[in-house]
Amino acid sequence: PLPSYDEVLVCSPDTGEEEVELLVRRAVSPGSQDQKIYCLLGADKLVYKVSKKLESHFFRLVQSSSIPNYRFLIFCNAKTDSSYVITAFDAYKVTFPDCSETEIQTYLKTQLQVPSGTAPVAQAFEKPHQQSVKFVFSERAGMGK
Repeated sequence: PLPSYDEVLVCSPDTGEEEVELLVRRAVSPGSQDQKIYCLLGADKLVYKVSKKLESHFFRLVQSSSIPNYRFLIFCNAKTDSSYVITAFDAYKVTFPDCSETEIQTYLKTQLQVPSGTAPVAQAFEKPHQQSVKFVFSERAGMGK
């Protein structure tokens, strides 16, 4: 299944150290072996101080953890070459092949399906019939969204 809302952190220059540390802890700490996939999206946008903390928390927790098969993905813009995150995790880098918009849409249509009989407006809020993707952006986090 796709990652759920508690497994994804969409990064910006305002993303704090605590948010990044919490996600890393969830990903590589004991109890995280419940097949969740933790993701940092746009990690190249993190400021230098937060990027350094991400690196130190990640490597410290991985060394002290007994979990060999954690699932932690860091997504960065390949065109960004001034990001500390890209440099720090370069040894783990995987480049994805270029796909056309049509190929991506075709793939997503086969993977993400709405249960039959569901109203179009309500389909994004249905749980856990199949998979759905929701993004909520807010200037004020934790305001009941």
